[in-house]
Amino acid sequence: MREGTIVEGRGGLYTVRDGAGTDYVLRAKKKFRRQNLTPLVGDRVCFLPGSLEEHGWLEEILPRTFQGLRPPVANVSLLVVVLAPEPAPDLLLADKLLVTAFGQGITPLIAVNKQELDAGLAPRMRVAYAPAGVPVLAVSAATGEGLDALSQALSGHLSCFAGQSGAGKSTLISRLTGRELASGAISPRIRRGRQTTRHITLIEERGLRVLDTPGFSLLETPDDLEPQQLARHYPEFEAYLGQCRFDPCLHDREPGCAVAEAVSRGALDAGRVERYRELLAQTKEKWSTRYD
Repeated sequence: MREGTIVEGRGGLYTVRDGAGTDYVLRAKKKFRRQNLTPLVGDRVCFLPGSLEEHGWLEEILPRTFQGLRPPVANVSLLVVVLAPEPAPDLLLADKLLVTAFGQGITPLIAVNKQELDAGLAPRMRVAYAPAGVPVLAVSAATGEGLDALSQALSGHLSCFAGQSGAGKSTLISRLTGRELASGAISPRIRRGRQTTRHITLIEERGLRVLDTPGFSLLETPDDLEPQQLARHYPEFEAYLGQCRFDPCLHDREPGCAVAEAVSRGALDAGRVERYRELLAQTKEKWSTRYD
């Protein structure tokens, strides 16, 4: 029995790479289906290699530190949220991704790409997300600005890039790893990116381990997240625990809310708190209809 990591899965076949860098194409045992368990890219597995032209078999999936449903990946330790001046930044999506990262114990990082288009976006994001402790790196896949710092941040992690299509995720990965990936141009009519990545692949190049995942522009908060739990995924709120007039306080414009007071004096970013309230409304709706 050997151990390795799933680096790609297509059509019921899984490519597993062992510690020596050798790839094996394997089939999954039927027991995984009976266990309602799907092998994911990023999984550490035990396997038996095939012989001659026969595929080998996935025998066991080792315990996961993380499992994501959208995209379906495992054992991610660093989530890189990619923003850019074009398409216009979807900060609600960015905050949803951060909720997922903080809820799963994943280290988050914001990379503001396309610095050559708007050098002011990264500093604005740095101010907005500093209270949450989220690092913001200014980068450019076109000019190479900030790529060394981003590469250093990725070192030692299994990283996943996420964000809007067209923000430059695949181009950044190509520049960082030297692996040429398809990238999508911005649609001139709707100013949004076209999704180009179709399959999830684990790229291991230049000492980095990066997941190239299908681009997506929609992400929902977890179905089982209680409304009062959402604030726990906002690290900048921790400093105000116990200071609100009401306990519990949802920080949704209640009288005497310490978070609202912090916004009024500029200690917290008003836009981020307003987006929190939008996510809170969505979470309340999902919670109220969870048994429907």
